[in-house]
Amino acid sequence: MIYPIVAYGDPVLRKKAEDIPQGSDLKQLVEDMFETMYQAHGVGLAAPQIGKAIRLFVVDTLHLKEEEEENASQEQYIKKAFINPTVLETSGEEWVMEEGCLSIPEVRENVSRKERVKIRYFDEEWQLHEEEYDGFTARVILHEYDHIEGKLFIDYLSPLKKRLLKRKLQKIIKGELSPSYPMKFATKEVAL
Repeated sequence: MIYPIVAYGDPVLRKKAEDIPQGSDLKQLVEDMFETMYQAHGVGLAAPQIGKAIRLFVVDTLHLKEEEEENASQEQYIKKAFINPTVLETSGEEWVMEEGCLSIPEVRENVSRKERVKIRYFDEEWQLHEEEYDGFTARVILHEYDHIEGKLFIDYLSPLKKRLLKRKLQKIIKGELSPSYPMKFATKEVAL
């Protein structure tokens, strides 16, 4: 099942997500989230982005591996679901990269993040994992983790950058954009 992506302006994107009861059957939801993410050409998707305020996100950077093999990169590539995750540590240098978000279509801005993340999470079988990731995969994990904390990548921008984006953000809130994937737009005016 493909869910519509919740657009910027919906309160669920600003809510801290709740833990999922251990042992819950999430296999179908995880499969649906991957399908929704692929349909929107994303590399990560958090449950709040489909209107569910629960601590779950999916990441797939595997398809990028083929592009990078020519460069002999040591990048880590994954396809995983992260259930009830906790970021234990971020480390390394801060590095800037342009980020976008399926919930904020047509907006891309430079965001600075640490290059490594250590995270504890459950998989779909409720097996506990503690792992470290770096590079682009770490960035995607941190971006999706922010979603379950009620934070968006635009929160990292300067007040000036936010003011410059105000018109675009208002268009998203009003549903005046036509992304190539199904979206659910906010039904009320929201303060920026």
